[in-house]
Amino acid sequence: MTDDWKTRTALVHGGTARSQWGEVSEAIFLTQGFVYASAEAAQARFIEAGPDEFIYARYGNPTVAMFEKRIAMIEGAEDGFATASGMAAVSGALTSMLKAGDHLVAARALFGSCLYVLSEVLTRFGVEVTFVDGTDLNQWHEAIRSDTTAVFFETIANPTLEVIDIEAVAKLAHAHNALVVMDNVFATPVFSRAISQGADVVVYSATKHIDGQGRALGGVILGTKEFIRGTVEPYMKHTGGSMSPFTAWIMLKGLETIDLRVRAQAATALALIEALQDHPKLTRAIYPGHPSHPQHDLTIHLMGNGGTVVALDLGGQAEAFHFINALKIVLISNNLGDTKSIVTHPATTTHQRLPEAQRERLGITAGLVRLSLGIEDTDDLIADIRQALDAV
Repeated sequence: MTDDWKTRTALVHGGTARSQWGEVSEAIFLTQGFVYASAEAAQARFIEAGPDEFIYARYGNPTVAMFEKRIAMIEGAEDGFATASGMAAVSGALTSMLKAGDHLVAARALFGSCLYVLSEVLTRFGVEVTFVDGTDLNQWHEAIRSDTTAVFFETIANPTLEVIDIEAVAKLAHAHNALVVMDNVFATPVFSRAISQGADVVVYSATKHIDGQGRALGGVILGTKEFIRGTVEPYMKHTGGSMSPFTAWIMLKGLETIDLRVRAQAATALALIEALQDHPKLTRAIYPGHPSHPQHDLTIHLMGNGGTVVALDLGGQAEAFHFINALKIVLISNNLGDTKSIVTHPATTTHQRLPEAQRERLGITAGLVRLSLGIEDTDDLIADIRQALDAV
């Protein structure tokens, strides 16, 4: 492994550790424990395990370690800890660093489960949480205090596709020694430059683009070696949110093709928005990679691309449902980042637990649908979506 590999090479080879058999595909070490040569060797390992020594699958595993090293290499992070799901990564990153009396500032436009963790779980244990409009730097400036421990936001908000100025928020946070924690799912590891732009901790749901084929739940927390091994690992290994070896192997296979998949999906997303921008059945067509998006310039500066997801507003729930039900290729589900195109109605699924007033405030209207573009033929997808719109 070399430091000058380009992304696609690193996605295929990064972090690989072969056994004595010299296997081509990464080995799956399906074991919960490890054997020691002697009682003295067991004692020594529990005192301090070496870089290629393992104790228990909750603590670490050779297959999981390969995934952690590879994704950290791509993200530009020093280290990573793989988790059982994306929400295990979000809750693990935040809960491991926060304690009663700490102050967290977060963007209010978040995935429903993230909002639950912040507003229900953390506050229950004495963490003060302040929500702001993530696109308004003045609100960040006013909310971040000298005793603020961390800030948290999604790079691109789910599902309204607002974009947060990572560099500006990081500058405000670091002025008060607060950590910058980001959910980077919509940016993807391919387009992300979050670490170099000021993020201290980056969280992914590996269930999305990293697997990319709807097979397994997973997540990962990325940051400095000190934070990952000193703060995250002790918390995660005792609370049980670790990734399984088989899941790690699936994620390694997903990383091999993520660059090819995500770039194709993003190209389709842009082509779709260009084709539908002035469609009479739409009240809004949202894509950060299109010049019509109010934060298009910021998006290109931060990521160089608008990602794989678009949002369409058909004006009302009846129209949205009619559109969704008329689709022939696009599947109705609540996942995203898959090779298969997926449509979601956030107001009645992923964000349905939010009060209506809060959904309206966030722009999650009854007519809004989220489209995660897959790798099907672009013309076929545009034709399918056009015919569904015509049926409304």
